[in-house]
Amino acid sequence: MPPSFDDLLVRARSLVRPGARAILGIAGSPGAGKSTLAARLTRALNGAGAPWVAHVPMDGFHLADAELQRLGRRDRKGAPDTFDAAGYAALLHRLRAEYAAADGGETVYAPGFERTLEQPLAGAIPVPPSARLVVTEGNYLLLGAGPWARVRPELDEVWFCELDETERVRRLVARHEEFGKAPAEAVAWVLGTDQRNADLVTRTRDRADLVVRVSALD
Repeated sequence: MPPSFDDLLVRARSLVRPGARAILGIAGSPGAGKSTLAARLTRALNGAGAPWVAHVPMDGFHLADAELQRLGRRDRKGAPDTFDAAGYAALLHRLRAEYAAADGGETVYAPGFERTLEQPLAGAIPVPPSARLVVTEGNYLLLGAGPWARVRPELDEVWFCELDETERVRRLVARHEEFGKAPAEAVAWVLGTDQRNADLVTRTRDRADLVVRVSALD
């Protein structure tokens, strides 16, 4: 039986140990529901009390369009080599090390991603010293090649989001349209660039600690 949302809450809480900050990764193909699940977990775990869970997406490490243009990768935006993977791994390492500092650490600022502009936004996400669990999500958390290989060792667990392929594609097309692409352009991008990335991500599924069927969550 696939895990329920309540099961996931219990499992996420169990990652936290005294005197340490835990980092939970949520991986999956574009449009599989990673961001939605991460945000829902964060809200539910924090509840109405003092926040102790922070949500830090991988998307803030997109290279800016100007740099992608310089590198000749603008038409492949979203592929593994269009992110600062080493910078992302370094942030995850710092998030863990900062919490363990003798003075209790300080707020760490992570970059966000502005969907309307489709550009990274520096210093957009504060992770306060009170955050004992960080939920991070992105496509390539389980990729074992190049600088991406530095990411998995920084994560206590990685869950892999799965969604029916037809529904995943439908959601992804709708998202591209919502943020400015014409319908035909959105479909072409999803079936081209996004699909190549999705195929790569799917091949990392077996490295996950848990597979989450998004459609089965209550």
